[in-house]
Amino acid sequence: MANKTIRIGTRGSELALWQAHTVEKKLNDLGYKTEIIAVKSQGDIILDKPLYELGITGIFTKTLDIAMINGQVDIAVHSMKDVPTALPIGIVQAAVLERANTLDILVHKGTLDFRNGAGTIATGSLRRQAQWLNKYPNHKVVDLRGNVNTRMQKLQESDWNGAVFAAAGLERINLKPSNYIDLDWMIPAPAQGAMVVVAMAKDEFCREAVSELNDIDAEVCTHIERQFLKTLEGGCTAPIGALAVFTEEEIVFKGVLFSIDGKQKIEIEKIVPMQEWKKLGFYCAKEILENGGAELMTAIKINLKK
Repeated sequence: MANKTIRIGTRGSELALWQAHTVEKKLNDLGYKTEIIAVKSQGDIILDKPLYELGITGIFTKTLDIAMINGQVDIAVHSMKDVPTALPIGIVQAAVLERANTLDILVHKGTLDFRNGAGTIATGSLRRQAQWLNKYPNHKVVDLRGNVNTRMQKLQESDWNGAVFAAAGLERINLKPSNYIDLDWMIPAPAQGAMVVVAMAKDEFCREAVSELNDIDAEVCTHIERQFLKTLEGGCTAPIGALAVFTEEEIVFKGVLFSIDGKQKIEIEKIVPMQEWKKLGFYCAKEILENGGAELMTAIKINLKK
């Protein structure tokens, strides 16, 4: 068993491969043998429909789940924000790597009037769309799909003023241009900037190997954010943002739920002692649901079915 080769499943995009190679290097440094196997996902193949229209949570992770269950790969590496909060039966979270930048950024062409003028911004995320329209109701938001390279190219070839990206993705593959603005007012997707490795529950060898890569701070903060998301019943499509951050002895949590048009916003901010982390996301989501969030989630689901 000691000389077993760990087969690492990944999507074929530049960013996904960067993430897989990062995990590979860390495992190699610990003395494990590895092999990378790229698998195409439905989310990468169907680029002409907005994500929420495809109606599948985990559209980017499903193909790799199947490859793992079928025994083609042993572990899979994902951007954690793409992973559904409920993993398929038999698959477990084996490690969350040290977290990168959590911010969203606007890559712009220097032509945007933020004060009161019109503008066109591109994003495939309902969360980014809702927060943008909440802040800039005069702007127009258009759909933008594809991996980061494709989206960057589409932006250059378009007449849009800018597009919203996760800073971490662009930084990882050195694609972050000089013409960007940090959107520090935008609450990121739960687990944004974090990479997760999943393994088969019954595969003790791989689970133990991968567990050596786990970063406890990232594991705790993403747990809180994803628990918040799960309790609100949001797949990766509802306009939900969440961010948990450690200070010296405390956890600062910010969570938000928007209507799709950005006109309604229910938010929560809590600072709690470190030891209260296990149920923090759950309690914050419950508070949002009791403050009008339940009705808003129902309206969002009806809206998305149309």
